[in-house]
Amino acid sequence: MRIGELSRRTGCKVETIRYYERVGLLPEPPRQGRHRSYGSGDAERLRFIRRARELDFSLEDARALIALAHSPGEGCPDVENLAREHLAEVRARIADLQSIERSLTRAVKSCGSNVDRCPVIEEVSFGRSVSVDEIRVW
Repeated sequence: MRIGELSRRTGCKVETIRYYERVGLLPEPPRQGRHRSYGSGDAERLRFIRRARELDFSLEDARALIALAHSPGEGCPDVENLAREHLAEVRARIADLQSIERSLTRAVKSCGSNVDRCPVIEEVSFGRSVSVDEIRVW
């Protein structure tokens, strides 16, 4: 199949497919005349990469997962370690996002209650609620 068909089948943009070829995640396919010819294995690999990216694995992690997928049984402990590390990173980001949510919720709830100051601007500027005297004009 040509690259346009591969793109339609996998939901990956043509530019993304070419990028994955340039960085070695997807092998460059053989050519038939002027056109590259992709097979079902390429589509499976692209779906794998896309799903890894949806799970927020880095491209290097996706590369490692691809390599480990080709050594069934042997690579399972390594895959588990990679997934555990990634899960810890995801949980840390979730905690950070929850902290951001609390700060923004607090600031938005304070909006409109005092026309002399803007709680959102205070949160961005100072990371806390401040008095009018503390607000500086830039």
